[in-house]
Amino acid sequence: MKIYTKKGDQGMTQLIGKNVKKTHARVEAYGTVDELNSFVGLTSVLLQEEKHEDLVMDLTKIQHELFDLGGDLANVTDKHKWTLSNKAVEFLEAKIDHYWDEAPPIRTFILPGGGKASANLHVCRTVARRAERLVVNIQEASDELPPAAIKYLNRLSDYFFAAARAVNARNGTEDVLYERGKDVFK
Repeated sequence: MKIYTKKGDQGMTQLIGKNVKKTHARVEAYGTVDELNSFVGLTSVLLQEEKHEDLVMDLTKIQHELFDLGGDLANVTDKHKWTLSNKAVEFLEAKIDHYWDEAPPIRTFILPGGGKASANLHVCRTVARRAERLVVNIQEASDELPPAAIKYLNRLSDYFFAAARAVNARNGTEDVLYERGKDVFK
């Protein structure tokens, strides 16, 4: 089997049930989810090197959920077969609370950074936010989405923020506070 099909040579691709341009909103959204999945994979490797096995297990689960979400975003015909559910959102909420409690309290914004794994978690956070915006655009165009899609991406970016702070705390690395910030976390 060859990996190339030549079907996309004219700028078209196949959603599940529909042929569309590669610039279609759903293609942009699932492409960004795929990009996020790649950054999550890189971050998982860095967390493994730093011996944060619990986070590595989380990220493996998240990678599967992102793959599910990408498939759901590509599915425009059989919406009863969407895979992502609110259970994934509930998992993230529990993990956010857990990791948030590991890090010291903050009152101001922080700059992305710290160690390599923490900095990469912040990259994941920003790509998740972009994916969320793209999915919201699909919803605003009155196109049906998996009910959990936006909520999942919203919680996922919060998860990455909490996890990045927890990794810094575990590694004894202080978060870098935004110097001109005012108290926003109370």
